[in-house]
Amino acid sequence: MALFFLVFLPLFSALIVGFFGNKVNITLTHLFSCLLIIIPFFISSYFLNKSLSGDFNFVFPLATWIESGDLVTKWSLKLDMLTSVMLVVVTFVSSLVHVYSIGYMSHDPNQPRFFAYLSFFTFAMLILVTSNNFLQLFFGWEGVGLASYLLIGFWYKKDSANSAAIKAFVVNRVGDFGFLIGIAILYFSTKSLDFDVIFSMAGELSSKTIPILFWNFNTLNMACFFLFMGAMGKSAQLFLHTWLPDAMEGPTPVSALIHAATMVTAGVFLVARCSPLFEQSEYILSFITIIGASTAFFAATVGLVQNDIKRIVAYSTCSQLGYMFVALGSGAYQIAIFHLFTHAFFKALLFLGSGSVIHAVSDEQDIRKMGDLYKLIPFTWITMLIGTLALTGFPYMSGYFSKDGIIEAAFVSHTGGHFYAFYLLVISALLTSFYSWRLIFLTFHGKSKVSKDVFSKIHESPKIMLAPLLILALCSIFSGYIFVDYFMSHDFEFLWKSSIFLAPDNHIIEEIHHVPLWVKLSPLVMMIAGFILSFLFYIAFPFIPGYLAKSYSPLYKFLLNKWYFDELYNFIFVKNIKRIGEFLSSFGDKKIIDGFGPDGIASSISYFAKQASRLQTGYIYHYAFAMLFGLTIFISYFFLRG
Repeated sequence: MALFFLVFLPLFSALIVGFFGNKVNITLTHLFSCLLIIIPFFISSYFLNKSLSGDFNFVFPLATWIESGDLVTKWSLKLDMLTSVMLVVVTFVSSLVHVYSIGYMSHDPNQPRFFAYLSFFTFAMLILVTSNNFLQLFFGWEGVGLASYLLIGFWYKKDSANSAAIKAFVVNRVGDFGFLIGIAILYFSTKSLDFDVIFSMAGELSSKTIPILFWNFNTLNMACFFLFMGAMGKSAQLFLHTWLPDAMEGPTPVSALIHAATMVTAGVFLVARCSPLFEQSEYILSFITIIGASTAFFAATVGLVQNDIKRIVAYSTCSQLGYMFVALGSGAYQIAIFHLFTHAFFKALLFLGSGSVIHAVSDEQDIRKMGDLYKLIPFTWITMLIGTLALTGFPYMSGYFSKDGIIEAAFVSHTGGHFYAFYLLVISALLTSFYSWRLIFLTFHGKSKVSKDVFSKIHESPKIMLAPLLILALCSIFSGYIFVDYFMSHDFEFLWKSSIFLAPDNHIIEEIHHVPLWVKLSPLVMMIAGFILSFLFYIAFPFIPGYLAKSYSPLYKFLLNKWYFDELYNFIFVKNIKRIGEFLSSFGDKKIIDGFGPDGIASSISYFAKQASRLQTGYIYHYAFAMLFGLTIFISYFFLRG
């Protein structure tokens, strides 16, 4: 019953606040909305504690959903180690985002609608991670897609917000189409949508083939490919990543929730949940490894030159998700979830810290127009420093354990492309350190570039916004050290047996502890090198970035324009789809549908009416002739018939 309340209290909050929030005092709305998220967090913490104490696994049935022929699906809530971790991440970050939003959105006239959307977002993610079959998972999957659309476009009077919301929705529909195909392949091959049934038949699926056009493909490989296609869309992997940076058009608390705990982590969760399938699909694991490494490198290179404080953190999210998928592709599913766990804390901290900076400098987001803020907003500065240290992998901070574990897993993995992934991740660690410290130096240090009007108004955020920053900072410091053994020690692998499947020859959790010393030290060396380079570029010799941008203008523009993915997609897809739409509108809609439909019928009636009106001459002999003519035809027909 506790699990039921955990999942459905946020939905109850969304409904009550959404329909009645405007009719009560806003303080009551805040308290009600936050309380119904904080309670699920404490329940989640209880379940995580139970899971860490032993192999904890049960299913809580709710009701029969669909019962038609072979298709029987039920509403039920699944709880195991994987679910417990995800529940804590979602409810914890969502609780802090709700509290933070009280201060951040205090001047917005539509606060009840905002809090209702946040609560619905949380509910959809909780449904997703507690699902016991693919149909229920897809329900939550589409729920977070809808909630992200509503939250990204929350300020719907801004054209940029509307465009970003539509872009996120459309790009995710591409991935979701692939996800649906994957679900369909699994259903027609197993006659079931339940995880346990499908996973038990993984070996059988690997020996089957499925015809597509003129070729036969391995059923398991095709199912895993399309499932991963869905994960690529939700988790913004290369080629389906373009929606993520534009999602910054929503309020900053939305960015923190999307990037740290909900939507983008859904793809990582999906692959981990389906580990019994992916573990037996070597080619798809290699594909995941290559895509993940390429995403990590791509996003890190773009983050080097971005100037919007939220976009820099957004591309950091994209890059870190690439790390997680490399871990999944390497077979180190627990380490991928560990990085998801630690990343949620320091990424939420960086986003909410960025929101505190934006709040302090009168909604300015360009870091080139900041500088020397550490004296004026010291608390925000310290928490942002902690988030940056955790992200870059400073020793014994949260990111140090999980990110280094992924790099080591890529080195010892036996999947194809693992060395490609290892070297790209090491380079990405250097780039991550560089752009992260660039953000800190340009925002908080160096010469102030803040205008006099804004400078006089700079102030630290209210305590209601600073409290979540303090909590997240503590988690960014200690979460990795406290939980590392549960995720990365082979002594605790038994905790994951009910939720993650490892092939008999998969000993990666053991092998990462025996990598060469230079492999262990490479992320640390890259972190230090990135810090030194960033210090030289933006503190010691601040003229260097401008000189390099002019000297290597094509490369700078290439990175500034995000490898021209948006322009390429606009040229290949958007323009051609518009042409097709215009053709169908002008020819199909106007000439065929309207021509033979409403317009055609109207013009035909008008034509016949005009012709008929010519018979109305007003002369009696014309009417007498018509009557005589008609009578003649009638008599002739009568006698001829007889």
